Amino acid sequence: MSENNVLIQSLQNHFPEQGLSVKLNEITLEVARKKLLEVCVALRDEADFKFELLVDLCVVDYKDYGISEWRTERSTFTGFERGVDNSGQEHPLHWNKPRFGVVLHLLSITHNHRLRLRVFAEGEPPYVPSVNDIWSAANWFEREAFDLYGVVFEGHPDLRRLLTDYGFVGHPFRKDFPLSGHVEVRYDANQGRVIYQPVTITPRTLVAKTIRKPPNELPSASSEKSNNA
Repeated sequence: MSENNVLIQSLQNHFPEQGLSVKLNEITLEVARKKLLEVCVALRDEADFKFELLVDLCVVDYKDYGISEWRTERSTFTGFERGVDNSGQEHPLHWNKPRFGVVLHLLSITHNHRLRLRVFAEGEPPYVPSVNDIWSAANWFEREAFDLYGVVFEGHPDLRRLLTDYGFVGHPFRKDFPLSGHVEVRYDANQGRVIYQPVTITPRTLVAKTIRKPPNELPSASSEKSNNA
């Protein structure tokens, strides 16, 4: 039995109520929010798992997930294809889960196993329990996720912004955050300090323009041969 199969069997035995999936040889365990801490402690301490390290923690914004076109306010919404395979066949998805998913990547040095955990953050603001007391590496990961996505990690000892300014409004990695932002900073010589002011950039949607000649204006094969001759 392969190492992955051993881990999959152990996960199914220990957590039969949690969702388990395998894709591209990567194992994902989807955990209910109320069970997150209990599952994480077991994954760290149980002899079958021994996931000593939290390698990464991040957030996924699933807003408009599965929609094959980006609809825009000022320009056509055609030409921004996604959710389409190489054959051009569209695969619409119907997302019925919360908007924000928190993803943890774990590593077991003892067994050389890797595991992805996913838990969904519900509420307003969206929240999940902090795993900082289980893996101390989560401290800054959770601060970064809070700063960029606005997900609150309950029980975190110091949940402050990490990358943006102290006066920053909003969470810039959310899909509905404007690309231009809300404010910009500049140095004011009269006041002798840096000040905030509304952004002077006008938001706009760029659409790639391809100019194609109508079929009757395209050179025929015979004319191309005569020109080459």
